[in-house]
Amino acid sequence: MKVKIPQFNSEDFKILPLNESETISSEWYTSEDFFNFDKQAIFSNEWQLIGHESQLQNVNDFILGKAAGNPIIVVREDQEKLNAFYNVCRHRGGPLAMENGCAKMLQCKYHGWTYTLSGMLRGVPRFDRVDLFDKKDYGLVPVNIETWEGFVFVNLSEKATSFKDSLLGIKERIKPANISKMKFYKRVVYDLKCNWKVYVDNYLEGYHVPYIHPELANFLDYKDYKTEVFEKYSLQYSPVKKDGNYLMQDGDAFYYFIYPNIMLNILPGRIQTNIVQPVSHNKTKVIFDYFYEEIASEKASEIINDDLDYSEKVQQEDIEICEYVQRGLESSAYNKGRFSVECEEGVYHFQSLLKKSYRDFIQS
Repeated sequence: MKVKIPQFNSEDFKILPLNESETISSEWYTSEDFFNFDKQAIFSNEWQLIGHESQLQNVNDFILGKAAGNPIIVVREDQEKLNAFYNVCRHRGGPLAMENGCAKMLQCKYHGWTYTLSGMLRGVPRFDRVDLFDKKDYGLVPVNIETWEGFVFVNLSEKATSFKDSLLGIKERIKPANISKMKFYKRVVYDLKCNWKVYVDNYLEGYHVPYIHPELANFLDYKDYKTEVFEKYSLQYSPVKKDGNYLMQDGDAFYYFIYPNIMLNILPGRIQTNIVQPVSHNKTKVIFDYFYEEIASEKASEIINDDLDYSEKVQQEDIEICEYVQRGLESSAYNKGRFSVECEEGVYHFQSLLKKSYRDFIQS
């Protein structure tokens, strides 16, 4: 499908130094044209988080997700091999699955076409009299797949480069934490009335924390809150106050953002992932997955419940302010702003990557 390219001027893609730069235009958050353009220029070309290998422990397990609005299924063909496909039957577009599960074959829920876990079309009910039909031509459409520290990512682009190369340094930085050992516990999904970029911008700065999250500001050692930027990701981190007693462990809080829409929130004993999915120009779905080192004991259950309750409170605070910001961006009073050099380097980095993605897509 040919995508309509929004109107840009010669200044839109210019990346000035942080202390001279303006924020992106409000139109980039409020226009339907930008919503459709984002799917093609950004999400169809970048790696997307689908889930975790702990959700695919057994042969024949499968999980569902989305990438650039497209339904995706990831299956464990054997102990060593994961495959990813569009969750779309080649007959008339029906779904192979509607929820996570386990099956030796994938059968379309619409008309019963059946596929192997390698994507080959195997069974075609009531198709005997169809001429010039070869099952080899109607296998599932594969998708690029990679794993990193137990997490499963896909990329729709035919020109996808290695995902692991873009994350160099994260595993070493967070030691002694080992996120590959974490166990999936729960998924929580939030629907927000704002553009996906509003939610990302909000995540990428601690500037608002004392005003929107006073309890979080008390938990973090806010005076030592730092931001670092890399090629395709950024990091916000802070020591956890020793009297915070969070998850009963001392350590640091690491908040990683992986362009364009993935967040890794790493605290002692747990990791929380966020997947930010655009729904429309002013609606966003944010998927929270929780992983813990220990989930079975009674004490672990108490700690996890406290963590979930606390996270829910912070998230509701973020939802409220993001929805207010969306209304502000849609108003006649605002077009562009400026960045705090001290507090908003992460937002500036994200918006610079947006400009590069748009420019590269238009020039390709």
